[in-house]
Amino acid sequence: MSKMSVIVVAAGSGKRFGGNENKIFAKIENQPLFLKAVQLFVNREDVCQTILVVSPADMPQMKTKFGGNLGFMGVELVQGGEQRYQSVANGLAKVKDEAGYVAVHDAVRICVAADWIDNVYAAAVKSGAAIPVIPVTSTLKRVEGGLVGATVPREGLYMAQTPQVFRKDVLKAAYDGFEEIQKRESVPITDDAQLVTASGFPVTAVEGDARNIKITTRGDLTLAGALLKALPQKVISRSGAFEEAKW
Repeated sequence: MSKMSVIVVAAGSGKRFGGNENKIFAKIENQPLFLKAVQLFVNREDVCQTILVVSPADMPQMKTKFGGNLGFMGVELVQGGEQRYQSVANGLAKVKDEAGYVAVHDAVRICVAADWIDNVYAAAVKSGAAIPVIPVTSTLKRVEGGLVGATVPREGLYMAQTPQVFRKDVLKAAYDGFEEIQKRESVPITDDAQLVTASGFPVTAVEGDARNIKITTRGDLTLAGALLKALPQKVISRSGAFEEAKW
């Protein structure tokens, strides 16, 4: 089976998180979030490369404080762009020739079981593109000017998660046509599945899990810490060149 390169996107500003430091450096179990994210992939036999895309503002700290540990784990640092698609494109440009597939994952999604990654990868190998999704279960309201308006039907609506896995040539072709595809789209392109679908290639939906949360606010840290303790995770053997207490 072809192996995959993993692009962990950590180049966002994290403004909603607050504080003077990017949320990717916030700690759970005495480790920064981005490190928790890359550890989901570095020991997998189906992964041949792990790329961490970081904003220019965070690159100096990433290199000086965490460079040794990332190097020990074989993680490649890549500078991101102003927009998410630019960051993914920069990572995609560094993908190894031996990789037949590319997984794109949010650095602030750390509550992911190994079996979930297995399922998405297997579906992508079968169909060429796959993402985890969970159904919308709450009532959706359109709010304008602080007032509750129309109720939006939730039938058929799902929330996309990561990792999203694509055959490498499919994802590269979609990014090569990004500007033209964006012109045709009525809304901004916010994830890779949207781009690939708009390029004309079908994306398979795989059953996700509500525990795969995206850490957006500080309150999410407490929830994520609790979820991690309940998730079935494989033992991480390459945690880094330094003891956890030094993070």
